[in-house]
Amino acid sequence: MTARAAADRKLLLSRGAVIAFAVGLWFCPVPEGLVPAAWHLFALFVAAIVSVVIGAFPILTSSVLALAAAVLSGTLAPAKAYSGFANGTILLIVVAFLVARAVVKCGLGERLGHLVVRGFGRSTLGLGYSIFLVDGVIAPAFPSNTARSGVLYPLVLSVAEAAGARPGEEGRRRLGIFLMFSGMATLTVSLWFTAMAANPLGAEIARGYGLEIGFGSWFVASSIPTLVAMALLPLLLYKVISPEVTATPEAPRAARRALAELGPLRPHEKIVAVTFAGMVGLWAAAATIGLESTAVAFLGLGVLLATGVLTLGDIAKEGDVLATFIWFAVLFTISGQLNELGFMGYLGERLAGALGGLSAAVAGVVLVVVYVLLHYLFVSQTAHLLALFGVFLDVGVKLGVSVGILAFLSCSPPTFSRPTRRRGRARTCSSRGAATSRRASSIGWAPSPPLSISCCTSSSGSPGSSW
Repeated sequence: MTARAAADRKLLLSRGAVIAFAVGLWFCPVPEGLVPAAWHLFALFVAAIVSVVIGAFPILTSSVLALAAAVLSGTLAPAKAYSGFANGTILLIVVAFLVARAVVKCGLGERLGHLVVRGFGRSTLGLGYSIFLVDGVIAPAFPSNTARSGVLYPLVLSVAEAAGARPGEEGRRRLGIFLMFSGMATLTVSLWFTAMAANPLGAEIARGYGLEIGFGSWFVASSIPTLVAMALLPLLLYKVISPEVTATPEAPRAARRALAELGPLRPHEKIVAVTFAGMVGLWAAAATIGLESTAVAFLGLGVLLATGVLTLGDIAKEGDVLATFIWFAVLFTISGQLNELGFMGYLGERLAGALGGLSAAVAGVVLVVVYVLLHYLFVSQTAHLLALFGVFLDVGVKLGVSVGILAFLSCSPPTFSRPTRRRGRARTCSSRGAATSRRASSIGWAPSPPLSISCCTSSSGSPGSSW
């Protein structure tokens, strides 16, 4: 049997197993305290998540199959099943993806990267901080780590090669690994509300528990632990990896040459810069002056289209955005309907009963630890949040844990966890061989515990109180 045939057979078996699992769960007796619709929707939802975890179906495929089964079986009414496609938070994420395309297309992201390296890249450690800084600056416009890697990866690769680190050459291999790991780090998804699609979705779920989170309050709550982590993580990676050289005078020279080739700031770059700054400013002030965040995103997209920075041809190329829109809307809807049908409350009561003997503080720590560990089962951070965040939030509320602290779960500990090749940015940055999967798994564990603890302890103080 050829390798291809073996792989096809394994895929077929995994898909059969998921379908059998879904059918078996569907026909299991409905637990006392649940209505049949809640149990049947849970069967479809958990089967969709399991199929993604084991690689039986892509997340888009599993989502649309689950939605079709829910409607055709009468488990969900069509109006409720399709409600996620009109949700403002989902639309905000989709529009942010399109705005991110403009940052890449006009070359502004590349220019910002070279400017930072020119100013701070004289040492190996300075290069690491430069990469983190570039990520932090562009993150509000990119609701995806993988999308940001389209800006960061070429920058990291060019910087590494300018410093003498090339894949397959042993002379400065650890230098290349250090720079690639700096590019893999995803701390800024915790800093900015729009830096990861899961962040607005987490805020939308938390709203059901009376917690309003906007762009400004998110930044206030996350800024202290995230900025501390951004200050510590490059130094920690530097100590763990121990690059062969400490000075990199070649990097600023290469950045100056790249900037010279780019020439002066082009008109489209100026338009994108002003539009981007305006969107961030309006988002930050939205709660104060009564603006709707999704409308601000549409305004920014409209400006970019009207000025020709983005064209209809550019929009037509963004097939991934359409796929993201569909599966986000579907999974968000199913998760919300599980809550509405009482399943989340039912599960939360039983988990709360299991933790009932613990104090609120200890229970909160247990929930954080379990939530982070379960993150490693998921390919997608968004799928992880949609599957578990509502349940953990409900359990925490029942046990008296602060809603604000638990809501912080959606933006902090999982993002500080180890990068693996299953994550989009890690796949991109390791594709040239500088950081292998085994290396990513081993080194990536190092910063996870201290940084997760930092976030959890910081969120219990004044930052978390802003929520």
